[in-house]
Amino acid sequence: MKRNNMCPICFLKQLFIRKKPTSVNPSFKDFDNGVAMTPPMGWSSWNTFHNHINENLILETAEAMKTQGLIDAGYNYLNLDDCWQSSLRDDNGDLVADYETFPHGIPYLVEKVNALGLKLGAYTSNGTLTCEDLPASLGREKQDAYTLAKWGVEYFKYDFCHHIYIPGYAPLIYSICVSKFDGKPVEYTVQNAELSGLAKFMSDKKLPNGRYVSGLDRNMGSLTFKNIEVAEDGEYVLTLNVKKHGQYEKYLIVKVNDADEYEMQFPSQKKYNVTARFQVIVRLKKGKNTIKLYNPITSKADSEMYQYRRMGIALKQGADRVAAETGQPVKPIVFGICEWGWGKPYNWGAKAGNLWRTTPDIRPWWPWIKMIYKHTVKLYKYASKCHYNDPDMLEMGNGKLTYNQNVSHFTLWCMMNAPLVLGNDIRNMSEQVRAIVTNKNLIAINQDPLCKQAKRVRKGGVDVLAKPLSDGRVALCFFNKQNFAASTSYDLNKLVNDRYIAMLKKNEYILEEQWSGEKLTTGGKLKVKLEKCQSKIYIIK
Repeated sequence: MKRNNMCPICFLKQLFIRKKPTSVNPSFKDFDNGVAMTPPMGWSSWNTFHNHINENLILETAEAMKTQGLIDAGYNYLNLDDCWQSSLRDDNGDLVADYETFPHGIPYLVEKVNALGLKLGAYTSNGTLTCEDLPASLGREKQDAYTLAKWGVEYFKYDFCHHIYIPGYAPLIYSICVSKFDGKPVEYTVQNAELSGLAKFMSDKKLPNGRYVSGLDRNMGSLTFKNIEVAEDGEYVLTLNVKKHGQYEKYLIVKVNDADEYEMQFPSQKKYNVTARFQVIVRLKKGKNTIKLYNPITSKADSEMYQYRRMGIALKQGADRVAAETGQPVKPIVFGICEWGWGKPYNWGAKAGNLWRTTPDIRPWWPWIKMIYKHTVKLYKYASKCHYNDPDMLEMGNGKLTYNQNVSHFTLWCMMNAPLVLGNDIRNMSEQVRAIVTNKNLIAINQDPLCKQAKRVRKGGVDVLAKPLSDGRVALCFFNKQNFAASTSYDLNKLVNDRYIAMLKKNEYILEEQWSGEKLTTGGKLKVKLEKCQSKIYIIK
């Protein structure tokens, strides 16, 4: 850890301060783009086709989604994963589709799939390149978001390959200047600012005013300029005058009037000169304004949160800009955060996007699917309407999964309010798989407007999950995790005392199993027999 010119005592202090990452309880509002009112449903190219995709394959899949009844069942997103794009950007630096495999471009594809009742999704990565080493969007968020919106894309998966973390270090500031693009800046020195935390005044006779502020690193301190007065509302140039120090990158948030936030990134600095100037365009209001400077990055998770949130905001702004330019209604873009779960995105995902991956990529291996379930089922409190835990795409029809494993896989994803994104070859789907993924009862549970993820109410060889529904009913799932048959029982009255489930107490409960149609009545105790790897799911009335 570098001292970054922090006062020696302050540096020692911060080594002993235990601080939760900013991302554990981020202060900004939940991400709201008006879509994903229930978990998204669709298909993605990756699980089966990986990098071997092309225009004809996608159009054939779109037609198959219609003829197989998937569109009628609710699957309305057709998502291009990695390798839809060329390794080149165009002369304007914009993303373009692969010139050979997608010769007509993405707007053509959007038009074709829209005509079938589908919405097209696309993909890049929150890094310098995608996972297949193609152009990605880190540092180009606004440009790429606008391109996607202009094309009519309505779903966006943002991966995590070739990622670069935001540094926790902040620049050493000695003054700021504010101007109206007129060459007449007003300078405010740090002596007139308020300091908090470990931010301290430091002396340097080489600086114009002899003083600068350090200690803004890792959310340990802040520098606030009050009474920044301007004559009218509008955009202004904010210049940060810094003392050069350290051949490593730095980062800062500029918060204006305790509302608008602007990110600033600073390159590694060579000391050919003592000072440097960095600028950002901010919006100020007529009269007095407050400008707060700080670096909130205390962990890798914080870095991820700010970067993914940056793209979420860009997607909303891109969709709004296209609507304003065309006079057409806003076409919002569902934003899927594919961070693989490393930075605990359930802590901050609702502040940045619509859904967030909870684990690394899924595989059509039963132990791997159970591992993903085991991790995701615990995160039920973090899911809500428009914001979902994403245990990754569905693998029914892939690999060597048995019928019971396919049914359990689909059942668990429906109970966990997961996005239902198929990953098999729709063109060659078996009738057995089609019957599983179009089961109206299970889809209704997943798409219930209350959008509460199931809670595991009992853990064991047979897990028991309960999911409250919008009409007061409850979905109850029994999942046999074992490779042998099992019998179990459960007292339904326990769900009455569970605040999350809040089931109404009754003298007699009527239940219907949603796969078989079996109906039964009980005063409370429910006995269930399960084959190996089997799940049963009941609606309690």
